[in-house]
Amino acid sequence: MIRDVLAIDDSAAMREILAATLREAGYEVTVAADGDEGLASARAHSFDLVLTDQHMPKRSGLGVIEALRAEPAYAATPIFVLTTEQGDAFKDAARTAGATGWIAKPLDPDTLTELIAALPA
Repeated sequence: MIRDVLAIDDSAAMREILAATLREAGYEVTVAADGDEGLASARAHSFDLVLTDQHMPKRSGLGVIEALRAEPAYAATPIFVLTTEQGDAFKDAARTAGATGWIAKPLDPDTLTELIAALPA
């Protein structure tokens, strides 16, 4: 069951939207402002789900995903990349990095909570 969510995004507004949406849906949420901060949080605490922006300073979302997939604790954790990218090349790169899937920006809060609720327990 998804309870603890890590949301990584360099946009303060997006972090606020993600945190508010997820907390309202009953999830515990930790936010991080960039990929390195997100990785540090993920290594310090075990999360049930990771959401990461793609375009961030220090480390991209795909870089975060690759690093997390190398950690045994995150081998099977759902990880979604939040992005404006729509092309097949990006989707192939996301799959190769280990992304469970991607969520298009601008973010629809209802779609996000429905997606999370549909994940296997």
